[in-house]
Amino acid sequence: MSASEETTISVDPDSQRRLRENGLEYRIADMSVDADAEGFLRADSRGFLDEDPTDAELAQMRETMRARRNIGVYDPAAGSWPIATVNSWVTPLTLPGGETDMWAISSVTVAGTHRRRGIARNLLEGELRSAAAAGMAVAGLTASEATIYSRYGFGAAVPVMRFTVDTARAGWAGGEVSAGALRYADKQTLADDLERLHEESRPARSGQVAGWRGRWQRMAGLAAGDKEAAAVRGVRFADADGVVRGAMAYTLAELPGAFRSEMRIRSIITTSDEALRAIWRFVVQHDLVASARVDLRPIDDPLPWLVADQRAVKAEVHDHGWLRVLDVEAALTARTYSAPVDVVIRVEDALEFAAGDWRVTIDDAGRCAVAASTDAPEVTLGVVELSAIYAGGVPATQLAAAGRVRGDDAAVSALSRAFLTSPSALLGIWY
Repeated sequence: MSASEETTISVDPDSQRRLRENGLEYRIADMSVDADAEGFLRADSRGFLDEDPTDAELAQMRETMRARRNIGVYDPAAGSWPIATVNSWVTPLTLPGGETDMWAISSVTVAGTHRRRGIARNLLEGELRSAAAAGMAVAGLTASEATIYSRYGFGAAVPVMRFTVDTARAGWAGGEVSAGALRYADKQTLADDLERLHEESRPARSGQVAGWRGRWQRMAGLAAGDKEAAAVRGVRFADADGVVRGAMAYTLAELPGAFRSEMRIRSIITTSDEALRAIWRFVVQHDLVASARVDLRPIDDPLPWLVADQRAVKAEVHDHGWLRVLDVEAALTARTYSAPVDVVIRVEDALEFAAGDWRVTIDDAGRCAVAASTDAPEVTLGVVELSAIYAGGVPATQLAAAGRVRGDDAAVSALSRAFLTSPSALLGIWY
């Protein structure tokens, strides 16, 4: 499906009918129409508690949104802006052994004046029905609130790490970088590097999705309205052959009364271990920096093993990438697996997209076959749990210990071994 096709898919008729019965209009917000674009973008900013965007910000945001399917819910009695928003687009999702198209969902907002009227439900269920109708096997999102999306079948599938480093205490134990050089980069070069490195590194870890130009401009301090833009700095690492293998965008914020600063890292992207070590050394040994913090790092990031005092590194794992399986056969056969298994699973799905009994057969090469089954299920799990283990970032045995996966212990363990992936899953961006 091309970008131009996905932006013109009509709104879900079931959600449209339900909202119309409540006096609300549910329709595409056309980014080529000034009034539609401005209303949608200002309502989106309001929904996320951002300041009202300037004309320059609107122009930049509009360019990004042109490639998406933007939907507004309008209340004729509440003015011309939508009182709820959502957008979606099709993006590649990296999986073990390959990738699949994913229906990405973003900009989910409902105005505070219109809560508890079933609007969010119609937005999310409408997106899932649209995704299924378009032939998507999986949908995904990142969540500002963690308690909303499981009711629609999304599972927290890609955990990430947040690091806070006491650099004055940590010490460096990672040795010398054998070859290559770390240099400062101007902002445009930094944006270009981050964009290219993300696409080059994306296939290496399950859970990643494609980025877009506006994101890298924001990371590099080139976005209109970014209050920290002037403070953004960047470094890039080139190997012995002069090939850029890593880049980092960051700011420095002075700590009151300390004559020291905190490094706030916006993005680190690398395509080699050597580049990552060089960047982490720069962080840990930076003059006049007392601490550093960064989010959206993989849970197997080597940082704790690169410092002399591991207790100087505070590591917090948290949810980030949420996935929702829509088509069990298409989703499971899109990836490869770490161990063979032959098991019948029962998937429970209140919305019925993935519900059923399925025989999952994985051979020694990691290839998977899925077929509807009439045999008694050995493992029973909800679509939330299936979606959580799908990218290989969450063990099925962990969910079983929590009472979220039920069945024969040996079958659960075999399923867990098969689904897990190394290196760890990662989603390095918000969307």
